Amino acid sequence: MKTSDLVFVGIKGSVVALHRITGTQVWATHLKGSGFVNVVLQNDAVLATCYGEMFCLDPLTGNARWNNPLTGFGMGLATIATEPGGAAPVVAEQKRRDQQAADSAAASGTIV
Repeated sequence: MKTSDLVFVGIKGSVVALHRITGTQVWATHLKGSGFVNVVLQNDAVLATCYGEMFCLDPLTGNARWNNPLTGFGMGLATIATEPGGAAPVVAEQKRRDQQAADSAAASGTIV
């Protein structure tokens, strides 16, 4: 399974990975508390904030890579900002596939 096969949901103190096509739950990881979870997929990591803490999860297993309690900042909502090019590898791969399909169609005389 690849990260692109999954959709990540933050809900009630947990992050849940669902299969993008079937909706089947692949894994669920309880983080902390039972409140709002902010989730971002950045390259090969699921970043999540919950109950004033930051978590980094493996996108294929849900296992915690690291956790930062953000000591001294309280337990309020936290947002996540990442490099805008974080999706660049996915975009590059999609462009490559689109070009490959166009080249294949051109070689066979098919109009795309």
